[in-house]
Amino acid sequence: MSLFNKIFGITPKPGEPIEITDAQFEEEVLMSEIPVVVDFYSKTCAPCTIMRSLLTEIGPEYYEKVKIVKLNVTDNRTYLSTYRIASLPTLVFFSSGRPVDSVVGLLQLNPLKAKFHNLI
Repeated sequence: MSLFNKIFGITPKPGEPIEITDAQFEEEVLMSEIPVVVDFYSKTCAPCTIMRSLLTEIGPEYYEKVKIVKLNVTDNRTYLSTYRIASLPTLVFFSSGRPVDSVVGLLQLNPLKAKFHNLI
């Protein structure tokens, strides 16, 4: 949850992507009891904005089945080399704390849903 959201008590709607930092990555992703999709993005990346909209749209459908988190790579660079993030947007799909799939670039809604379905 961003600092702004913490200050004003705003919580994301169920299923919406949650903003995390490098410091939260291990707890939110690697130790998660449910599968996690990590959206590696940048605020200045136009395709990243489209991907965020797609994730926000399908998130409620997978609420409590898949956690969606977003990591701004401009401010959080620790895991870029670990997961070989070279282009944005990149989605990495985790199950039991391990990466099992990834998508580089934009993906249409139905193929994206299929990736989520395969994760659960």
